[in-house]
Amino acid sequence: MHKRNRLFIAIALAYGLAGGLLALVNLGAPGLVPGDVLKAHAHMMLLGFVLMMIYGIGLHVIPRFGGHPLRSERIATWQFWLANAGLPLMVAGWLGSVNGLVTLGGIATVAAMGLFAANMAATVRLKSPLEK
Repeated sequence: MHKRNRLFIAIALAYGLAGGLLALVNLGAPGLVPGDVLKAHAHMMLLGFVLMMIYGIGLHVIPRFGGHPLRSERIATWQFWLANAGLPLMVAGWLGSVNGLVTLGGIATVAAMGLFAANMAATVRLKSPLEK
């Protein structure tokens, strides 16, 4: 498995733990963490845990299903950095009540999603050597 894909999975687990801890802290001591904790928690769980896990597994498995290598390792690496820059910016923006960070992080996150979609589409559109 490519190191980047392993990192996606490891980071997904870290986001899941951090998002769960954030929720527990907020439940145990409401108001202790400033900002919009609910949005930060939700995005850490959905974009951080779920989507990063999908990225890591998808980048490894989907090309193998089609019988071709990933169309672009470079695009996948850019996707990794955009996704892992975008989400922390969004979380910091919500917790710090800085809308500009949320917007910037959202742009980076959506760009990462677009790169993943384009890379997967280009990978699976190739005819599999297993097909006749």
